[in-house]
Amino acid sequence: MNPHITVREVGLRDGLQSIQTILSTEQKKTWINAAYAAGQREIEVGSFVPARLLPQLADTAEVVAHAKTLPGLEVSVLVPNLKGAERALEVGAHSMLLPLSASAAHSAANVRKTPEEMLKTLAEIRALRDASGSSCVIEVGLSTAFGCTIQGDVPEDEVVRLLIAALDAGAERVGLADTVGYADPAQVKRLFSRAFDALGTRRDLLSCGHFHDTRGLALANVMAALEVGVTKFDASLAGIGGCPHAPGASGNVSTEDVVYLLDRMGYSTGIDLSALLTLRKQIAAWLPGEQLGGSIWRAGIPRSVSGART
Repeated sequence: MNPHITVREVGLRDGLQSIQTILSTEQKKTWINAAYAAGQREIEVGSFVPARLLPQLADTAEVVAHAKTLPGLEVSVLVPNLKGAERALEVGAHSMLLPLSASAAHSAANVRKTPEEMLKTLAEIRALRDASGSSCVIEVGLSTAFGCTIQGDVPEDEVVRLLIAALDAGAERVGLADTVGYADPAQVKRLFSRAFDALGTRRDLLSCGHFHDTRGLALANVMAALEVGVTKFDASLAGIGGCPHAPGASGNVSTEDVVYLLDRMGYSTGIDLSALLTLRKQIAAWLPGEQLGGSIWRAGIPRSVSGART
């Protein structure tokens, strides 16, 4: 039997941070409630960054508090630095994601630190977490792992080196991110396979693929990652979002398209596709004028597919 595949919703963070529309806290709560009712059990609900930089995510603490009331939901947040990690621990987030760029140029633009400085920050965050007695999981998302709009090619050797260094510095989960939509399926297979081999007995700690559909290859890349053993994917409802350092980027792979792909191939997701498409309509109504993505919403679910939770 095909294994269970986790689809983590990142639209409330990665999606909203890249668009102009600012959703109200109540709208975000409604989104989380509906995603939960549809069967999603991992949601990245926000980021602890200064409100002046990302006013779209200024209410993250309140959103986390609400999401934590839903039984069995893993509530994650992005933290770019030690102060953000402190806030994540204060509000009791279940997991925190630290961005570590494989591209030095992207790292400077995104967090104003070198990759080596981010590894030091990671070690500080791990020490803080351990001292607090919290069970919050520390995850690293290795961004620009497949290429960078600023730097260009990113050596695979550097990606693998940073993955190992992140685990050695205290990360408990790692993932590879195609931040700017450069990846192709052959590259995805090759890099994930190299990373799995390099991690050896720690290979289970590399579980997540994060793909952007900037050049229309996101679903093909999801498929390639599946074939080499990846069991979790980030996705954004309606394909919203992108990267502020990738002008013209068309956003993340859409949650509804990923769920449809997995359902059709017989994987278990626990997500009701019909309910997800209903939620997509609501989100689209909240985001007039914003660039949305995805395909399955246009044609709908084939009559041979029930759309029931699997």
